[in-house]
Amino acid sequence: MAAGRTPVLVGPTAVGKTAVAMALAAHWPLEVVSADSRQVYRGLDVGTAKPTRRERALVPHHGLDLVAPGERYSAGRFARDAESWVADVRARGRMPVVVGGTGLYVRALSEGLFVEPPLDGWRRHALERWTAELEAHELVRWAARLDPGFHGGGRQRAARAVELALLTGHPLSHWQRIARQQAAVQPWYVRLTVPRQVLHQRIRRRALQMVQQGIIEEVAAALADGAEAGAAGLDGVGLKEAAAYLLQGGDRTQVAEAITISTRQYAKRQETWFRHQLPPDTIVLDATRPPDELAAEIAARWRHHSDQKAAPVP
Repeated sequence: MAAGRTPVLVGPTAVGKTAVAMALAAHWPLEVVSADSRQVYRGLDVGTAKPTRRERALVPHHGLDLVAPGERYSAGRFARDAESWVADVRARGRMPVVVGGTGLYVRALSEGLFVEPPLDGWRRHALERWTAELEAHELVRWAARLDPGFHGGGRQRAARAVELALLTGHPLSHWQRIARQQAAVQPWYVRLTVPRQVLHQRIRRRALQMVQQGIIEEVAAALADGAEAGAAGLDGVGLKEAAAYLLQGGDRTQVAEAITISTRQYAKRQETWFRHQLPPDTIVLDATRPPDELAAEIAARWRHHSDQKAAPVP
């Protein structure tokens, strides 16, 4: 095991992350830390595509079934919980592998949580008024001058960089660097991807299976237990479409199609996030290949990575 590094397997929904994680169990004594913001909710197994009971019996999973629908579970809470899970898995001599598609969870765990220092309210409001009057290109130029670590972004991000640099005396990249030093894991990223048409086919197949396996009934049970439609846990893709059908009526045969459309849009956002937010050394693998083959390549690359870290410096 490469000291200080933790494999983090990411990719859009339905790309095949769970299958690859299960195949990795043939190579490592692993335990999965789920980085999925929907799988924390109890009673929504079908609607959140949780690993099956058999899969969980073969490979221990952490981060599933933590709260009831309607209860908030934040990225910060996930990072704190996941830190203890990772430490516990390592203490037992096993390999923690983070698996999931929720970018904010992955970032909170691997980059730490940026805690904003106290800011003077009056000065902050004055700065907000000043930045609001600047043209976008001027605001970006100021952000780049005040923060060498600013690599572009929208108006809001630029204003944030200017604000923190002027109000704290340190650029945003400084505070982010401190947060990373306190992060729970040092990630070793593997991103799974497939051609869009293939992913769309997998999403449609999964949506049909969800309806067949009882996503509507799961949501009905959650609503009967007092959860509100649109509340935390029921606001996720697939679940909100099932809730809409239950509350508004309509054609049950169209629920799978509605889930398919929403899931495709969500997967596109996930792919965009991972493509732009992960570091350049992220390993990107074509997940049209069989899970066993992908797992073998991941294990081989991990061995190579470990050997490089262990080699003495000449």
